[in-house]
Amino acid sequence: MIDLNNVSKTFTLHNQGSALIPVMEGATLSVKPGECVGLTGASGAGKSTLMRLIYGNYLAATGSIMVGSTDVATAEPREIISLRRDTLGYVSQFLRVVPRVPTIDVVAEPLLAVGSPAEAARDKAASLLARLNIPDHLWQLSPTTFSGGEQQRVNIARGFAYDYPALLLDEPTASLDAKNRATVLGLIEGAKARGAAIIGIFHDEAAREQVCDRFIDVSAFAPRAAA
Repeated sequence: MIDLNNVSKTFTLHNQGSALIPVMEGATLSVKPGECVGLTGASGAGKSTLMRLIYGNYLAATGSIMVGSTDVATAEPREIISLRRDTLGYVSQFLRVVPRVPTIDVVAEPLLAVGSPAEAARDKAASLLARLNIPDHLWQLSPTTFSGGEQQRVNIARGFAYDYPALLLDEPTASLDAKNRATVLGLIEGAKARGAAIIGIFHDEAAREQVCDRFIDVSAFAPRAAA
């Protein structure tokens, strides 16, 4: 479902004479439906960079990044938009939403984008918000007013509202209490059971061991000159 072959990434420092900084080389991995692969490596090794390459936030210098039938490395913007709507979800550490949009609509948006009826989408959103212990009196407020932990849980609810065939998870259990942490791990296990291919970054070792089937150390993809 997710297949990377010989992917490399170089950043250009335009304010420093267009100096080229190689950050990744030869990244190759494959994730099957129903499998969760954890990315490991020291801080700065390239875990988040690899996730952003897969999601299309960064453009790969070489190689292919297949998510289903789409090569993210060469896809047109409209293809990336379609991929993110129908196939590839991304739960980041930070919630980014349009101000003043009610929380329940923020969570329902991925379902509405694929044509789900509004009532069904809002019902699914309400179920997830309740499961993640967001009080119902907050659902009509913008999550931009929420605490960091509440925003994280809204972000998780939004990421799991639609059954994406592939998911990228960036620290989904960070800073959560035990009850909400268990809920998130249950959501991940449920996604695996329905066949989602998942790549995750987990600094929570116990969570990582519970949901990941195997691990990939991204340090192995460091450019040779920097290794």
